Amino acid sequence: MLLFVFLIIPFFFAFYLSFTNTRLISPIPPRFVGFSNYVRMLGDDLFGKALLNNFYFVAIVVPLQTIFALFLAILVNQKIKGSTTFRTIYFLPTVTTMVVVAVIWTFLYHPEGTINAILSFITFGKWEPIDLLNTERIAFPAIMLLSIWQGVGFQMLIFLAGLQEIPESLYEAATIDGANKWKQFIYITLPQLKNTSIFVIISTTILAFKLFDQVYIMTSGGPNYSTYTVMLHIYNQGFRMQNVGYASSLTVIFFLIILGFSLIQRIFLREEREVF
Repeated sequence: MLLFVFLIIPFFFAFYLSFTNTRLISPIPPRFVGFSNYVRMLGDDLFGKALLNNFYFVAIVVPLQTIFALFLAILVNQKIKGSTTFRTIYFLPTVTTMVVVAVIWTFLYHPEGTINAILSFITFGKWEPIDLLNTERIAFPAIMLLSIWQGVGFQMLIFLAGLQEIPESLYEAATIDGANKWKQFIYITLPQLKNTSIFVIISTTILAFKLFDQVYIMTSGGPNYSTYTVMLHIYNQGFRMQNVGYASSLTVIFFLIILGFSLIQRIFLREEREVF
């Protein structure tokens, strides 16, 4: 019932609006415009730029965050003193709202902020402070760094759960056979984490495509649209330009992209279950 109310109904309503010229506030009643909004999308340079930025973000953040999360999971899975404390520290950014995180990192990236101060200190004053979020070649990588830091704790916990499901007897047998830690990781850990890795990669990809909060708060898509994303484009068209019809068509396409990755996830997981 909740799925019907919060997902299916909004999607079909957005699908209906995408064929109209509905505006947010207008005395003129909406009218049917056919596929005009979708045709307009094909010639929308900003949408193309936003989509490329989304793919760029996904291509960088997803593999780095996945690798880093696996490394942290292996680290905190060791039977060492203080592992629970480290686990909590790594997960803390995930439970902090992105709005708060984005505001804090905006101050860190400021020309007079902590990051510039550290760079100046380690270079003995040779580093000239710059506005990292207003430098075109740096702004998006800066947001990527923030996003990886903020989200890695969630993926770490998923990997940690997967690691704890691996039978200890496999490692004991490998040790007896003379396998070192690296070979145990390659031939035991990675194969046993296949399902977990697929889930982490697909879910992280979906979340990465929904990039909005940090861009909206920190750069508003600038400088020169270098951090502009599809979600920000939808927001601008729907609320700033009040073009609800066109924003709805963008939303439908975005939803289909998310659905496509969800279906890929289901296919991969089904294949893995059949193998094992």
